[in-house]
Amino acid sequence: MIWTIPNILTTLRLIAAPLVAVMFLYFTRPYADILAVILFIGAAITDWFDGYLARAWGQQTKLGTMLDPIADKAMVVIALMVIIGFSSWSPWLVLPATMILFREVFVSGLREFLGDTAGTLKVTNLAKWKTTLQMIAIAVLFSQGVFEHYFGMSIWGMDQVMVNAILNGDAPDHLGLWWKLAGADWSGRIGLWLLWIAAALTFITGWDYFRKAMPHLKG
Repeated sequence: MIWTIPNILTTLRLIAAPLVAVMFLYFTRPYADILAVILFIGAAITDWFDGYLARAWGQQTKLGTMLDPIADKAMVVIALMVIIGFSSWSPWLVLPATMILFREVFVSGLREFLGDTAGTLKVTNLAKWKTTLQMIAIAVLFSQGVFEHYFGMSIWGMDQVMVNAILNGDAPDHLGLWWKLAGADWSGRIGLWLLWIAAALTFITGWDYFRKAMPHLKG
């Protein structure tokens, strides 16, 4: 039976990937950001559950084996494209995103070239941790947009003097400006740190796959 629960979860994750971009086309912010965070939390959870359930229930199939890495890559690639498109193109964001995208294209090309011998490039535990970390980093970066939006709404109509007075503690913070600004700042910082760590793991796993493929590339 092809349509097992693990395969259904994987397929739902694959369908959710393009929805991330679609949401930013048809929903205003912060609703698009909130939905993106929910999608990525759901994707991270199902990414673990579908593999666990497939092994526990003996329902590992060729379809699931094929779709699982495709769904993960689609989620990450499309989300990074959206985040960069709505960002200020900071090199601190673009560089790790570029490393991640390059690795995904490179490894996919290796697997396509190797064909029947692509089994030598089996997904490792480190690669799984890399994917999980990527999804968490992207979810945190999407949450930054939520904080930024509500902070902008809260200071609507205020002059800079009043905003500074509230943030410096010289005026009461009835609208929660401080925690909204802190949330935007720290979600951006933590998201970038996690993305850089994920990019480092991406480089390590990419090199490991290339090393394993080298014997098949000679001659």
